Amino acid sequence: MGFLHRAPFATEAYALGFVTGAREDCRIQDSHLRNVDVPILMLDNDFNRPDLDRYLTRFREVEPEIGVVGDARTPEEAHTFVDAARELKSDYPDATIIIVPKCREAIDIVANADIPGESLVLGYAMGRSNIKAWHFSDIANWRGHRVHLLGASPTKQWRVIQELTQPNLTGDPPADIIGLDWNGPQGIAYKGESWSRDGWQDADFLTIRETVRRSLREMRAFWEERGVWPSEGKTPIERLEPAVKEPDDPIWAANGGDLSDPDPLGSPDEWAELVDYEDEDGPYPIEQAIIVTYEDGRTFAYRTQTERNYVEYHEGLWDEVVDERP
Repeated sequence: MGFLHRAPFATEAYALGFVTGAREDCRIQDSHLRNVDVPILMLDNDFNRPDLDRYLTRFREVEPEIGVVGDARTPEEAHTFVDAARELKSDYPDATIIIVPKCREAIDIVANADIPGESLVLGYAMGRSNIKAWHFSDIANWRGHRVHLLGASPTKQWRVIQELTQPNLTGDPPADIIGLDWNGPQGIAYKGESWSRDGWQDADFLTIRETVRRSLREMRAFWEERGVWPSEGKTPIERLEPAVKEPDDPIWAANGGDLSDPDPLGSPDEWAELVDYEDEDGPYPIEQAIIVTYEDGRTFAYRTQTERNYVEYHEGLWDEVVDERP
């Protein structure tokens, strides 16, 4: 289940178990946060201004688990993307490579490509693309193949999953739906609405970040109810590590609160320059903390380097650092 967007929305999605990533010409934009490292697990392409060389360079830079190599509008483009996918699969055999057909012929070219390891995945365009899957094909053309649904809300995606997998009168084999993604909640959040299992809901009383988080929770619940969510231990955060490292001891909580509180209600004067609580997209305090793990196994968090120096001196921790997220 993919949600490809920037921090802090990507941070929320990753914590909830979604696959995070970005378009090849974009960044997750978490480098300015001292205690945030959201992985690029899915790398999309810019279908409006594609550049295959740029994409391949970026792929080799970030080495994602999933790659959407390109949108094939002609058979010639389909063959070009298959060649690129074959090259990537030879170097990254475990990567899932998606090519998005935008013409009827491309479906067969991609689906029948001779690729080492697992077959290529067909990207079923449902989102912002001006060429949708149903503009040039029938559902029967996609059945029997590995498919990833690109864009559209969960309710629309669920209808397509039924069409692609349920028994039909002609006995077509079901498609193997290997994944899906949707970034819609972020844009609609700025219009004051969150997505829910009951449709779009008013969210004017929430910040943008809270609105997106609510939508993500509802999206996860929607898929869990239908048994589509990855099994236990299979989501990225369960397989890898948290994007935001949590300290063992709340020594950084100068106000006596819990550092992991997702929605702080106020800010002491000494936090004023570190955290802007009026900025709806700004970082929470823990995301700007200096996180340090010591030889005795403890992990502490500090607001500033000065505070860290003070605590380490009084605790005798100067030479015991084994891991640090500055």
